[in-house]
Amino acid sequence: MLIVNPKAARRPYPEALRTVMNMQQAAESRAWLSTWNRFERPVTPLLGMPDLAAELGLGKVLIKDESVRSPLASFKVLGAPVALLRLILARFPDRGFEPGALLAGKHARDLAGFTVISATDGNHGRALAAAAQSVGCRCVIVLHAHVSEEREQAIAAYGARIVRIRGNYDDSVHEAASLAQENGWTVVSDTSYEGYEAIPRDVMQGYGIIAAETLEALDASDGDCPFSHVFLQGGVGGLAAGIASYLWERYGAARPTMIVVEPRQADCLYQSALVGHATKASGPVDSVMAGLACGQASPLAWKFLEGGIDAFMTIEDQEAVDAMRRLARGSANDLPLVAGESAVAGLAGLLRLLESPGKAAELGFDGRSRVLLISTEGATAPSLYAELVGEAASAVQERQRAWLGAR
Repeated sequence: MLIVNPKAARRPYPEALRTVMNMQQAAESRAWLSTWNRFERPVTPLLGMPDLAAELGLGKVLIKDESVRSPLASFKVLGAPVALLRLILARFPDRGFEPGALLAGKHARDLAGFTVISATDGNHGRALAAAAQSVGCRCVIVLHAHVSEEREQAIAAYGARIVRIRGNYDDSVHEAASLAQENGWTVVSDTSYEGYEAIPRDVMQGYGIIAAETLEALDASDGDCPFSHVFLQGGVGGLAAGIASYLWERYGAARPTMIVVEPRQADCLYQSALVGHATKASGPVDSVMAGLACGQASPLAWKFLEGGIDAFMTIEDQEAVDAMRRLARGSANDLPLVAGESAVAGLAGLLRLLESPGKAAELGFDGRSRVLLISTEGATAPSLYAELVGEAASAVQERQRAWLGAR
C-alpha cells in the first residue's frame, strides 16, 4: 500500500521545527560521539550499486551502510548515547561534566546511583546499555515477548538489567514508564508521548549524523542535493524524522523526495498519514522486521514527517527477506552486503514502488533518478539472519573480502 502525502511541503524548513531539531545540534552530537571508543569507524561507507541501478532503470542507487560503525552493528548507536549525554548534562548542570570525559567513564563514580530505563525491540536498548556502561550509570531494559533470547543476551552483555514482560513493544513502553515513576529512574526512549519529548528529540537529533556524512561523502557542500529520492525506515518515526529534518533544513524547497517504508502489520505512520495525526497501527505488529514492529507513531516525530515526507508505504515481510538475500548476493559491480531484516525496508519499498509505474512517475522516478537507501543494521540477530538469508553473515563477509580483493 502507498499513499502520496497531501501535506508534503515544498517550502523552507519551518522555524518552529528548527527550534526543536537543527543541523547545528546534529554537528555537536557528531563531535561528542567522535571521541567514543566504541566506534570502530568515525564515518560509515556510502556504497554505489551500479548493477542494481541498471537493473531497475535508475540513474544511481546509493546505500549508506550503518552496520559497520561499531560492534553494535546498528544506527541506534547514534541516538541513545547522544540522548544520555544530553540528559546527564542537563540533570547535573553544576558538576562540570564534559561529554568526552563522560564517555570515557571519568565521572563513573558520580553517576553510580543514576539509573536510566528504556523499552526496546533490541538495537536501541543495546545502544543505551553500551552508553550507560561507558559513562558508569545503571541501565534497565524492558523487553516484550517477541524480542528473541539472542537479542536479550546481546543487551545484557553490556551490563543492563533485563525486565521481561508479556505483550508487544507498546506494552513495554508503558511498563518502562511505570517502572521509572515507581523507582525514580529516567526513561531514555526514542518514542515520544504526552509530556515526554526532550529525550526523544535528542535521540532523533543523533540520526541527523547519517545525513551529514552522506552529503560530505558526495562533496555536496554547494549546489543541489546529490540524490533525488530517499527511502527511510518507519518504526515510530525517529530515524525518518532525524534524517528528513536535516535534509529539509539543508535544501529547503529543493529537498529530495522522501518516502517512508514500514511493515504492513506495523503501519502506524501510514495510518497517521491517512488520518492526519500520529496514531496507531492497524495490524498485530508482529513483523520479522523487529526494529520496525511498532504500534504507535511518535507524536514528536510526526511533526517533522507530516510536512517532510512525500509518501508512506508498507511492505510484506517476505519482500524484506528477498531484499536481504539480494544484497547478500552482490554482483560483479555491487559489493555483497550484510543487511538485517529492518535494514532492507528501503530497498524492498523501492522494488515494490517500481512495480507500479504510475505511482513511480507520480513521485518523479525516471532513468535519471538518484536514490539513497539507509542500511540501518547488520546481522544484529545472527541466527535469525542465517535462517532468513540461508547462509551466515560470515559467509557474506567472506564474499565481501573476495570482491574487494578483486577490485
